[in-house]
Amino acid sequence: MLLVGGEGVSADQLMKEKCASLLEKIPEPFDLEYAAKKHPLMYEESMNTVLQQELLRFNNLIRVVKSSMKNLSKAIDGFVVMSVELESVYNSMFDNLVPEIWAKVTLSRYDSPESNL
Repeated sequence: MLLVGGEGVSADQLMKEKCASLLEKIPEPFDLEYAAKKHPLMYEESMNTVLQQELLRFNNLIRVVKSSMKNLSKAIDGFVVMSVELESVYNSMFDNLVPEIWAKVTLSRYDSPESNL
């Protein structure tokens, strides 16, 4: 068993605590119907289109983060298989890095600076 911090806390326990902490802090997905009613798509209000697109993307990120945290916690407990993807999330979070699957969701909109030119 790998112990971290000299307190006798295992790496797995530390990761379970991180998962629980993140799950508590992550907001619920935005209500897209409410946003569409409050900020309808209109030619005169083009930013409403951008707002709705960004809400969709943010909701997708929330879904991916919550799902990976729940599944990682289950994998640590042995209830689901620790897949390569979950192991990557585990290792990234242990090293205080953004997991690749989260970065892919956030960066898919902004593939490269050149794509916006």
